[in-house]
Amino acid sequence: MTRTLALLALAGLLLPATAHAEDTIRQGYWWYRAKPDPGETPPDDVPAAPLIPAMAELARWSPPRIAKLIADQRDYAATVLTVEAVSDFWRLEDFARRKARAFAGVTQLAMLAHPELSAKSANPMIGDARDALSAQKDAVRRAYLRSRGPEFALVMFSRTSCGYCRVQWPILQRFQEETGWQIIREDLDRRPELGARFGVEVTPTTMVIRRNSAQRMVIANGVEAFPTLMQTAYQAVKLLSGDIRPEQFLTGAGEENGFFDALANGPVAAADPMANPGGVRP
Repeated sequence: MTRTLALLALAGLLLPATAHAEDTIRQGYWWYRAKPDPGETPPDDVPAAPLIPAMAELARWSPPRIAKLIADQRDYAATVLTVEAVSDFWRLEDFARRKARAFAGVTQLAMLAHPELSAKSANPMIGDARDALSAQKDAVRRAYLRSRGPEFALVMFSRTSCGYCRVQWPILQRFQEETGWQIIREDLDRRPELGARFGVEVTPTTMVIRRNSAQRMVIANGVEAFPTLMQTAYQAVKLLSGDIRPEQFLTGAGEENGFFDALANGPVAAADPMANPGGVRP
């Protein structure tokens, strides 16, 4: 009998001795029962209470370190939901608020001491001053575009069925009156080859072209308001003429070498020749 039991055990037919091991094996992927992840946090796990230093020490911490402490305290307070833990969280939030306000106060002093770092000198907020500045910029753009009239023209690509084209064309006619430029209207229904030649798919498309040159630049897709058209044409002509670089495309009239000139204080890109010793600005 003893020998029979031993043989049955070796053959795996005695279930009580092997049931636990077999059940453990069947919890794997093969049996479609996921094994518990030993690194998974139990659902009832409570995070440790963060150590909050004295405010004098906290004042020496960097903002990222403070932000991490606030996040840890928030998670702890939201877990335990005690008055003390929640109060500590809001004390940290109040400290961060006061630190941000202090930074804003020192910033205002820094702007007064160094006005070249503030946009107010280049972009006043008072209505009358802004109106005068806008009128001055308009005059600069108009004079520049008039001086370049013999070199450039404005082309609008349209279609007979394009209702927006009929809205855009009078705006271009006003542009012609203000600058003395030649403006041309090309109908892609009549001359479809122009669409492929100039890469135009949307109408109306307005383009600045340079006479006796392959230089050209789209300045509007669809209907564009007159002030924006004037400003973009001004920037485009300056870029095509080599008066500005691509990084300065948002530098408006009269803003050269000022607060809004990206290159006023030197290069801003690693690829800029001026960023390398001995480099020469093209």
